[in-house]
Amino acid sequence: MIDPLSDVTRHSYKYGDQSIYFNVRRQAARKVSRISIHVEPSGCVLVDAPKDASVRDIVSAVKKRARWINGHLNAFDRRRSQVLPREYVSGESFLYLGRRFRLKVIAGADGEGQVIVRGGHIEVHSRTRNALSISTALDTWVRSRARIVIANRLEEIVASLRWVDTLPPLRFQMMKVQWGSCSPSGRLTINPYLVKAHRECIDYVLVHELCHLREHNHSSRFYKLLDRHDPGWRQRKRRLDNLADVILNR
Repeated sequence: MIDPLSDVTRHSYKYGDQSIYFNVRRQAARKVSRISIHVEPSGCVLVDAPKDASVRDIVSAVKKRARWINGHLNAFDRRRSQVLPREYVSGESFLYLGRRFRLKVIAGADGEGQVIVRGGHIEVHSRTRNALSISTALDTWVRSRARIVIANRLEEIVASLRWVDTLPPLRFQMMKVQWGSCSPSGRLTINPYLVKAHRECIDYVLVHELCHLREHNHSSRFYKLLDRHDPGWRQRKRRLDNLADVILNR
């Protein structure tokens, strides 16, 4: 999600026979001292830039990292091509807390829309086998589990960080380009589908956003803070990003 308080513009740069499209984000509340480029799990290229950075400087920064950006975009395209559209039928694989379960649709049963984890299966009770009904039931269940699991993890992590005085406000929102964000006011927004990832990956996202309460940027100070409180975050981020297309496949 791109913060609604941001000044966001869209640009492109010609790289070989392809065009790299990227969003430039400028935020008055964020003290961004340098141009920073991110390729998000969805394949969106996001550039954080200081308020006074010129478009020429930003395009120049993208040009310098074009090969790196293009490599990431091609990798995302390869992964996406291997993810089949969901049919919401029995036997499909479904991730929850990093574990792969088998979907089991129980039609004509009581408890319309009820979802139960039983052994290696996630059961969905429905009057019919309609894909939309099954999809809606699973989406509702994922969001409800996220509110419980992620809120509990946040509370435990906050308790271990001396520089976080109070539990920050938390909301959940589907986002196409981010797992989470931290607003200038200190509110955390988390993608509810993150609950499908392993607990270590959930913790990484939460620690990352909590570090923004102290360093609301991606400066060297921010990464030193993140390294101190989550030394293995790079491996967890890589693991999470590699599963992004499966986790976000709805």
